[in-house]
Amino acid sequence: MQFSQLFLFIFMVLVITCNVCESQNCANPPKTIIVSKSSKANFETIQSAIDSVPEQNSQWIHIQISSGVYKEQVQVPMNKPCIYLEGAGSKSTSIEWGDHLNATFFSKANYTIANGITFTNSLNTPDQIAITQAVAARIHADKCAFFNCAFLGVQDTLYDDFGRHYYHNCYIQGGVDFIFGNGQSIFEASQLYFSMGKDGPKRNGCFTAQERESPNDTSGFVFKNCSLNGTGGHAILGRSLKAYARVIIANSFLSDVVSPEGWNARTFVGQEKTITFVEEGNYGPGANKSKRVNWVKHLSGHELDQFLDISFIDKEGWFARLPAKIFI
Repeated sequence: MQFSQLFLFIFMVLVITCNVCESQNCANPPKTIIVSKSSKANFETIQSAIDSVPEQNSQWIHIQISSGVYKEQVQVPMNKPCIYLEGAGSKSTSIEWGDHLNATFFSKANYTIANGITFTNSLNTPDQIAITQAVAARIHADKCAFFNCAFLGVQDTLYDDFGRHYYHNCYIQGGVDFIFGNGQSIFEASQLYFSMGKDGPKRNGCFTAQERESPNDTSGFVFKNCSLNGTGGHAILGRSLKAYARVIIANSFLSDVVSPEGWNARTFVGQEKTITFVEEGNYGPGANKSKRVNWVKHLSGHELDQFLDISFIDKEGWFARLPAKIFI
């Protein structure tokens, strides 16, 4: 009896804690921390600045990162939400590491925001023939956004793992499944660039690999007003890592790097009815759908708008509460 009461108490605490985390909003004004290799900085590494953030943080922490190449792996723990990482621009501030097992940048915290930073996994060197997984960024958290950032790698560059995310004016480069995962995400006004790396092997590849698992799974990748191009071969737009994969590409430029067939069911041949791959309103030499696989879906009107609208990732209004400085 005592054990049952103790178990019930622990369960209720966990439920309350989870509810608090889910409903968390980040308070303004933000507290600013400076990361730089100069003596005037609060910290010399990005990870040490994140480590200084208190657990269960509820105030925006603005980590301002000076120009430079930061050769470190960076992790944002689940219990440190409300962190805004601002670099000096994606051409000036970069986080670089080369690792097969771990991402260069990994966030588990809700309300992780980044602006003007390049995330690079340098594992696959130009002269390497055997390409392997090397994740530049993994996002396993809800209500996260990336503005003016770059993600560089070859295989599995951006692991859009879990949660609702927004990417604006970002540059994402890779060759094999270089945007993959089970995220519920909008990519807007961004460039997807197919490449096996400078002087890398000339082979075909794939832009996306989505992992939606069931008809009740709300995840999916939405690309609107984007540019898909590249060099060194051809790439399909996406392949299904799970049976209900969902990718929508709309009002975007598709170069001739896009393979005519467009999509691949992978191990789900014969089950294509559950896969939602959509192309609407695109243009460019790669947008010709005459040779596409015959199971690509067509959406229009409200059916399409429900994915293109910001409400696809933001029914609660969290997006409008991001730090105003992001939009200046």
